[in-house]
Amino acid sequence: MAEFLQRPSRGKRFCFTGGSLYASAEVPIRFPKKSRRNIVRQPSGDGAHAKRSTRVRLRPRADWRKRNFLTSVLIPSLFVKRSGHHVPPQFPKIREGEICITWIGHASFLIQTHEVNILIDPNWSKWLKVIKRLKRPGFEIHHLPSIDFVLVTHAHFDHLDRRTLRRVAADQPIAVPIGVGNLVHDLGFQIVHELDYWQTVELGPLKISLTPCHHWGARFLADLHRDFGGFVIAVDGRTIFHCGDSAYFPGFKDIGERYKIDIALLPIGAYEAPSGREVHMNPEEAVRAFLELGAKTLVPMHYGTFRLGFEPLHEPPKRLLACARAHGIEESVLVMTEGEPVVL
Repeated sequence: MAEFLQRPSRGKRFCFTGGSLYASAEVPIRFPKKSRRNIVRQPSGDGAHAKRSTRVRLRPRADWRKRNFLTSVLIPSLFVKRSGHHVPPQFPKIREGEICITWIGHASFLIQTHEVNILIDPNWSKWLKVIKRLKRPGFEIHHLPSIDFVLVTHAHFDHLDRRTLRRVAADQPIAVPIGVGNLVHDLGFQIVHELDYWQTVELGPLKISLTPCHHWGARFLADLHRDFGGFVIAVDGRTIFHCGDSAYFPGFKDIGERYKIDIALLPIGAYEAPSGREVHMNPEEAVRAFLELGAKTLVPMHYGTFRLGFEPLHEPPKRLLACARAHGIEESVLVMTEGEPVVL
């Protein structure tokens, strides 16, 4: 069955079928909002074993010492004034073969090609429940161009923000890991693609693949059925890898062997986790992951927006650049500013 997408701000309808893109005058197929018939899951492949082996363990790391996150981080953060400012973005004209990346903040990115606009883990919320956003998004949500596709890496509140997704949804497809579809199926997306590890879905000119990571995906304590991962986006001969959330694990080498990655968006913050578990990479591990991926450009993310660990907000990029300099790859690191598009 063909998938239809309406792009309201441009007044066009496009049909995606078999990976091809063409104009269509047909009316999009509508699904009842409460129905789950618009969730599409591919047949299970060889990813089941990898899923079990990449979930983080509950045991704290050996050198962990208990500290009070509430009194030393959470409460003081409530009195910190939000930094950053909103400036209407100047999105450049993008030629074929070029990729434009705009960091919105935390793990949220706008990826643009000459044909399509993709949002990954969009989050414009000022709070994660009781955790205050300390850096404003790079621009207001109403400054977004029309969005063709949305990708969400896992169900954690800092990556899957239902309020933001509801505002973004405009009858376009969304891709998520298996078990996450029921969190987004009623928000206004035309179709929800649930992917297992290494599975690929073709959305217009894009090939979207879900990769393993070393993390966990429960939105609440009991829903351990939800998967988690990163996305490889292939378009116009270019490949972008958004890692999602991950601690370091040997799977980065496997990802690099399967895909020729140009741009790697890797997390570098929240490594001093309150629980003491190794759930996020530190900057030195991000450099190691980048080298094992064999990517050309490293774009750091997942720092400076929400204080989710004990480390200071300014520490991750400094450590990243110092480590990159020691490995002779400083020129391969692109530290972005929220709201400023960069064409690569």
